[in-house]
Amino acid sequence: MKIKMELCTILTRIGALKFGMFSLTNGRLSPYYIDLRIVPSFPEAFSRIQKLYRYVFDSETDLGECKRVAGIPTAGIPFASVLAFFLNKPFLYVRRESTHGRGRRVEGILNPGDNVLLVDDLITTGKTMIESVDAIRSEGGVVTDALVLIDRQEGGRKALEAQGIKLHNLILMSEAARIMYDMGTINKEEFNAILNQTIS
Repeated sequence: MKIKMELCTILTRIGALKFGMFSLTNGRLSPYYIDLRIVPSFPEAFSRIQKLYRYVFDSETDLGECKRVAGIPTAGIPFASVLAFFLNKPFLYVRRESTHGRGRRVEGILNPGDNVLLVDDLITTGKTMIESVDAIRSEGGVVTDALVLIDRQEGGRKALEAQGIKLHNLILMSEAARIMYDMGTINKEEFNAILNQTIS
């Protein structure tokens, strides 16, 4: 619970949680938005959050089998690159399109059969992550695990499971909402708005 409180404190301090009406990548509207893209602009927060990624990695024994770490465009790339550095594992990243350079969607060295750990900031429906899975698998990589800070609980976990991928996360959005509400950083209306958005 301590590390989950730490994450919520960091997100509150840097203003990463916003309320309003937001259009997500999947086209769905949401009454809240978590902007983790701003985290690298706060060096202390970025350093702490990288340690939280490492904590989750070290806590999950099956993740040690991964040979490479891949960042999901675009928010996952800075987190994945630093994690790969700390783990001394090769880093890859996935392009949204394959229109540049070698015409590949996966940038970096990927050998057939390499087990690749996918890393992103959070997961909603899983659509973006599954697109990245398809890109890596099409180039011979093996994907069995994904790592995120936050699961928004909007179907992403089940979508990955259908692809044979296990999701590892630090915190569920419902847990984060409860912690922030207990801390007094969000009110009852905001707390309920978050819970009403979750579907799992």
